[in-house]
Amino acid sequence: MPEGRLGRSLRRMTHRIAVIGGDGIGPEVTAEALKVVRAAGVDIDTAEFDLGGARYLRDGEILSDSTLDELRAFDAILLGAVGDPRVAPGVIERGLLLKMRFELDLYVNQRPFVGTAPGHDTPHEFVVIRENTEGPYVGEGGVLRRGTPAEVATQGSVNTWMGVERCVRHAFELAATRERRQVTLVHKTNVLTFAGDLWERAFNSVASEFTDIDTAYNHVDAACIYFVQDPHRYDVVVTDNLFGDILTDLGGAVSGGIGLASSANLNPARTGPSMFEPVHGSAPDIAGTGTANPTAAILSAALMLDFLGEGAAADRIRTACNDAPGGGTSAIGDAISARVSA
Repeated sequence: MPEGRLGRSLRRMTHRIAVIGGDGIGPEVTAEALKVVRAAGVDIDTAEFDLGGARYLRDGEILSDSTLDELRAFDAILLGAVGDPRVAPGVIERGLLLKMRFELDLYVNQRPFVGTAPGHDTPHEFVVIRENTEGPYVGEGGVLRRGTPAEVATQGSVNTWMGVERCVRHAFELAATRERRQVTLVHKTNVLTFAGDLWERAFNSVASEFTDIDTAYNHVDAACIYFVQDPHRYDVVVTDNLFGDILTDLGGAVSGGIGLASSANLNPARTGPSMFEPVHGSAPDIAGTGTANPTAAILSAALMLDFLGEGAAADRIRTACNDAPGGGTSAIGDAISARVSA
């Protein structure tokens, strides 16, 4: 990824990074990611934040407003993984991850992938831009007559012109920096006619300003097929929160496994810190064994460096992660560190 795709800096500086190791293997993989960043010659000043399932079980803290205010002062946030099997699903996800996305206005989720379709020999790099603060994840809905045969549950999808337009615009601006210069909208406009219509009109409106960018549209079910059979058709994909969540996990699977997938939760307006995290979970079954692969966390740190204007170091890290060495967590981190510092 060329310098400046996510950000550009004119001078060397020390970057203040908030580190949320989280649960399970999270602290282990973030430690290796920070090791590699420093080996790449980037000056960082880190502060650890004890957040996640284990912290919640200990004293009830998920993400207080005061802690959130502390996080706002940093240049970026590096997150390992959160989740503890002793905590009910949704508690940490909504209380920590979604709260950070909403309150810090991390409205773009950007995930790069490298896939090779059947019949192709050359790996193909493409990017998914997922709207990150709207859709079904805002929590609009409710339950009536819970636990009875007449129970009713609703879950709404909230889409605003502002939210969709700014996400789509980011996708086009990204495509303008890439060689292929193409954006594909993925939705389900034939069924989700209200939200789909808003997305389609916003997409077309932005596209009219980028006349040198090619455009396409796929229904999300077709895109699931193409991600596996023909990822070479894609350059930049833009989609809504829910579809993007599903597609990016599929993208990870076709790019060597979810354990290698990196992720950037961006506030392109830079009104607050952006957050970077591997896509994999906390993997409590292997926590403490030293066997977790830190490559996804290291690649997420490279995305962080892109956004902080350290594109040259980010490119060296990505190159060093190609054909990542085997071994345990620390051994992989040491080997990649040696490559970037050579």
